[in-house]
Amino acid sequence: MMFWKKKNLHYQLNNQLPLHTPLDDMTFTVFDTETTGFAVGSKDRMIEIGAVQVEGMEVTDKTFHTYVDPERNIPREIINLTGIRQEQVYGAPKALQAIESFYEFVEKHKSGGWVGHYLAFDVMVLKKELQRHSYSFDEPLYIDTLDIIGYLNPSWDMRDLSHYARQFGANMYERHSAIGDALTTAHLFIELISHINNRGRFTLGDLVDITRNKNGNAAPFF
Repeated sequence: MMFWKKKNLHYQLNNQLPLHTPLDDMTFTVFDTETTGFAVGSKDRMIEIGAVQVEGMEVTDKTFHTYVDPERNIPREIINLTGIRQEQVYGAPKALQAIESFYEFVEKHKSGGWVGHYLAFDVMVLKKELQRHSYSFDEPLYIDTLDIIGYLNPSWDMRDLSHYARQFGANMYERHSAIGDALTTAHLFIELISHINNRGRFTLGDLVDITRNKNGNAAPFF
């Protein structure tokens, strides 16, 4: 009997930072994906990755973007939602190559963690694409803006990125575009950090505590 060992895609994440590290001294990769649908564990595939670096709690001009060949047709409703057409992904990198390029971007900019909005979905997208090629997924430190929002006001339970960008006064970019949503999320993240700073939370340890215990004794945002 033969046992197949899962392979790894290695990337260097600056994840040995002490918990007392000020957030102002950190670098984060804010990213988003677009897919052919929500059934990413079975029939649906990734069609786009977008990312932007946040350094010193400022959105930089360091960005990453690629379309991804899903090796299947893009449904009409997804074309209407994202504006991504079949001809745009034809000849684009396949998922594994696209993820490798994304990891190289993360490593190049010495990211201390990943940030996203409803990030569990995007992490699942990467994980499932890697599993299709017998690669394991090394889970990084990641921060979901929804968790910070849940800390600031536990009564808010919707997921809409545009709603929260407006609520917190963040710059907004093209919706349902991976790079547009990554940029909107990056600006939202900075506004959210400003609000937790106002509550005396300034360090990586504070942020980890907030995102892991978001429904504690936090006071409402309003």
